[in-house]
Amino acid sequence: MNHPIYLDYNATTPVDPAVCETMLPYFRENFGNSSSVSHQYGFIAEKAVMTARRQVADLIGAEAKEIIWTSGATESNNLAIKGIAEKYRDKGNHIITCQTEHKAVLDVCSYLELSGYEVTCLPVDSQGMIDPDQLRKSITDKTILISFMAANNETGVIHPIEEIGNIAHEKEVFFHCDATQAVGKIPIDVKSMNIDLLSLSAHKIYGPKGIGVLYVRDRNPRVRPAPIIHGGGHENDMRSGTLNVPGIAGIGRACEICKDTINHEPERLNNLAEKLYQGIISQLDHVILNGHPEKRLGHVLNLTFGYVEGEALMLAMPDVAVSSGSACTSASLETSYVLRAMGISDDYANSSLRFSLGRFTTEKEINSAIGCVASAVNRLREMSPLYEKIIQKHL
Repeated sequence: MNHPIYLDYNATTPVDPAVCETMLPYFRENFGNSSSVSHQYGFIAEKAVMTARRQVADLIGAEAKEIIWTSGATESNNLAIKGIAEKYRDKGNHIITCQTEHKAVLDVCSYLELSGYEVTCLPVDSQGMIDPDQLRKSITDKTILISFMAANNETGVIHPIEEIGNIAHEKEVFFHCDATQAVGKIPIDVKSMNIDLLSLSAHKIYGPKGIGVLYVRDRNPRVRPAPIIHGGGHENDMRSGTLNVPGIAGIGRACEICKDTINHEPERLNNLAEKLYQGIISQLDHVILNGHPEKRLGHVLNLTFGYVEGEALMLAMPDVAVSSGSACTSASLETSYVLRAMGISDDYANSSLRFSLGRFTTEKEINSAIGCVASAVNRLREMSPLYEKIIQKHL
């Protein structure tokens, strides 16, 4: 079977071979329960868990004891937002977030609204950026949590996280950051950025699916969200359940590799993405880059192809694997709420595709992808009476 060129790394990533090798022993010979430390099997498992805590913590500037294991970023977001809402209800009931957040944040906030919480969902401008001054003005004496992602999953737009963190701490409000798309791609330091809670997932950084992290600040200020899963008191009473030792070993090694490569891999991917973009616009007209031209993850391109329907374009180029939006909502065929929030019309949003490059993307693949995209767009436009009118108008 000939596999398509994979340009959907924001949806998920293949497991790095080194990560896979790290995990394998914990499926068979080192299969112990990390809570059963009365014998060697449990001790070996516990040691692997502690090693992974340090590896994750080192990548984001945290302490090992501040790393809480979850099943993924969705659970981490739920624990952070619901946990803070319940634990600190006596201090207030107001939460601030953004219109372009992941559904794992927006849907949690909508759920809390049904329980009497007030949610302010800030707008973004045409480039997907928030206004920090508007955030500051939205904070009230009832605000207990601010939740903003580090980088958007559809456009790659990077929020001013350090500035948001400074505002939150100045107002003595907890700051949660969904850094799922940013960790390993751009430097993240939870201390200098004043992040109190941070979510990440292994499968976005070449680790296995089914394992994630919630960083929870231990001091200045000390943060303690209420648990949403009970039974056994694991993970400092925040997340009960037998630990997924193979997955934990995997995410630890994945974070270690990211730390080793973060000074050079992003530049390589930025160059490849720029080559892809320039190659496409050199062969096609009416192509628009969505999002901020500079303040975004360099390996992500969200492009609108005028007079072409996005889903039809994906079907027309089966040799290239891309996305029409978030992997969590693309099956719904609904217009991207992220692009709509940026003021992009439904027609343009429905003509948009997301290209996201990764560790195993090659220049040869990019060269092939350029040709596939240009050929598919041209074929579809040949069948478009609207595009024909545009061409005739300019003759």
